[in-house]
Amino acid sequence: MPADMVAVLGVDACPAGWVAVELRDARFAGARLGASLHSLLREAVRSGVGVVAVDMPLGLLDTGWRSADTEAAALLGRLRGSVFRVPPRAVWQEEHYESASRRCRALTGAGLSRQSWGLATKLREANSCLAEAGGERLYEVHPEVSFWALAGNRQLPHRKKSWAGQMARRALLDAAGVVIPDELGDVGRVPPDDVLDAAAAAWSAQRIAEGRARTLPDPPQYDRGGRPIAIWY
Repeated sequence: MPADMVAVLGVDACPAGWVAVELRDARFAGARLGASLHSLLREAVRSGVGVVAVDMPLGLLDTGWRSADTEAAALLGRLRGSVFRVPPRAVWQEEHYESASRRCRALTGAGLSRQSWGLATKLREANSCLAEAGGERLYEVHPEVSFWALAGNRQLPHRKKSWAGQMARRALLDAAGVVIPDELGDVGRVPPDDVLDAAAAAWSAQRIAEGRARTLPDPPQYDRGGRPIAIWY
């Protein structure tokens, strides 16, 4: 890769593992599946990818709820259901949903939804990647926030799993120069909303690489190690 070429990766969790969309100089450069985020991160480091934007919470507080999730939900309006409140670190250290929900209630005053607990395995994996070589290249994004920004800071009228919603999101990406081909090889088996989410994450990764991205909240919160906790877009 030429020294001046900017390469970024957008990653979304999917049933087969993780789906990634790569951009080079802000244009589609490929899509692939990874069995783990660890493997995708190692490959990104080897190939010189500068930013890896992941649709998964990165950074956990010791107490209370993250401001990033509260602000993203408020911004998305009727689509706020796509944002999960992320409870403190200790909740994710529990082994079972029932004990996690009890711990969540003790720390925050509210229980934990089963839908949020469904993120546990991949949330733990993503956060463990922060300590690996290349972990500093990882940034948290939320595709619906990225699409909100792509739409000129406007809420989209249709949900991402609907035909109208997917066509609108693909059109927004096309207009931004992120043109996803119809033929994606093995990635073609991935649910289309996950591919679109990975592409939106890549668009935000490009903005991060160029120093143009913004954060929710602004300024970010910080975890116990001093790493920012924010959704980038």
